[in-house]
Amino acid sequence: MIQSSRKILQFIVIILILLFIIAGSFYLIMGGRDLGISKNRVEVIYVQGIMLTGSIPTGFGVATSEDIVKSLKDANEDEGVKAIVMRINSPGGSPASAEEIVNAMKKIDKPIVISMGDVAASAAYYISAPADKIIANPDTMTGSIGVIWEFQNRSGFYDKEGTSFYIAKSGELKDMGGDWKGLSDEEKQYADQVITEAYSRFIKEVADDRNLSLSKVKDLADGRIYTGAKAKELGLVDELGSLDDAIEIAARLGGIAGKPEVGYANRPSLSRLLFGSEKTDVSSFTSYFFDSRFGRLLSIN
Repeated sequence: MIQSSRKILQFIVIILILLFIIAGSFYLIMGGRDLGISKNRVEVIYVQGIMLTGSIPTGFGVATSEDIVKSLKDANEDEGVKAIVMRINSPGGSPASAEEIVNAMKKIDKPIVISMGDVAASAAYYISAPADKIIANPDTMTGSIGVIWEFQNRSGFYDKEGTSFYIAKSGELKDMGGDWKGLSDEEKQYADQVITEAYSRFIKEVADDRNLSLSKVKDLADGRIYTGAKAKELGLVDELGSLDDAIEIAARLGGIAGKPEVGYANRPSLSRLLFGSEKTDVSSFTSYFFDSRFGRLLSIN
């Protein structure tokens, strides 16, 4: 009888352990998100890493516009979400990724609050400007308003190694940026035109969204980094505070009384790292870094 009772007890313990493992696995697959559905929720959307277009899953040091735009759309369509916090830790990235995110933000009819972490510079500041409020830590590195396009000239190395190239091209500028040669005067002039065009859109976006004069933004937009405290003095940031402060402000703007429920739309999790999104095109990601003809990727910086 005692032995039988022990076996039953062991069986129950094993069942409980299995249930615990299943529940834990389900929690990880859900991305660690709260399974409860609240009608008064602040949704936190992460922007972490270099900003690019594409579908690389969160957690690889890349913040893709597709992932962030989807999270914004989902939050906007969710009736339980009353406000959104975008938690930014990014040194910037490509102009196209920033433009896609900003375009999505401007279609949101709920309050958006930016919470800047360690770094929210260049393109990461670009996507901060349209928000209803920007919250930064005193020593957040932000600003760096400008555009950069870097080219490498490795012709000396190739000459030394005895490497030669034959380039068949359909137009004079088709091989612009190839590291087997330097830029011609015409190519330099064209590169400067591209930079000026992207830069003009950047500073106009900041001026319009932050209610600043274009001349003032131009004075600030020489590429320099500002601390969060200095950015607040200059009108680039609204308040100083942490992620928790940003969540409280978002809740207030969203009309939530008391302590809000918080959801995390795209927080890095084991399942996202293992499985990523439905379609993850790694080749499109690596092409940004290994196509030498484009030099270093044109980036808002």
